Amino acid sequence: MAEGHRHAAAETFDAIGADYETAFAGSAAHHASLSRLLERLAPHSSILDVGSGTGRPTAHTLAAAGHTVLGVDVSPVMVELASHRVSGASFRCADIREFPLEEESFDAVCVYFSLLQMSRDEQRSLVHRLAAALRPGGHLVLATVPLDVAGVSAVFMGQDVRVTSFGPDAVRALVTGAGLTVVHEEDSVFTPSRPGAVPEPHLFLDCRR
Repeated sequence: MAEGHRHAAAETFDAIGADYETAFAGSAAHHASLSRLLERLAPHSSILDVGSGTGRPTAHTLAAAGHTVLGVDVSPVMVELASHRVSGASFRCADIREFPLEEESFDAVCVYFSLLQMSRDEQRSLVHRLAAALRPGGHLVLATVPLDVAGVSAVFMGQDVRVTSFGPDAVRALVTGAGLTVVHEEDSVFTPSRPGAVPEPHLFLDCRR
């Protein structure tokens, strides 16, 4: 099953490619989230960007501020785009659920909308692993679409996908259950910049180990 999920996510974002960046680049809440993270980071921090996409804005913003950034994405097309667009970061094409993560090896982990094509059990397991990969006092930023849905068929940017997520309270429980403390929370509604797009609820959680 994991193999199928991996291929589905890779195929989806291979097809979307650079259009994803165009559609979501205007998210003020995403940029505000990155600004808050930068305020909390020590110089030259080590950061993992999960589902790094085209590398912008997340990896680009953090690398430009002098931090060491590793982006991991399951889509070969996204990794190729990011490698060309963000020279100051490193990118790996891999399934984060299988990617080796050493405990206490990162100062921060970013998880921007990269869990939605995983099952709930996979999301819980991954968040626990990511929390363990943080050094004590480290930061995890998680953003998602806070809807109580499991395996729902949807069309995302022209691609058929199956989406799983948690409602707001369950998202908070997801991170606190992994031993993290929520230090800031922001709800927003964002409409992607593409024809026919509809407003989406977004939830950003700034967490600390």
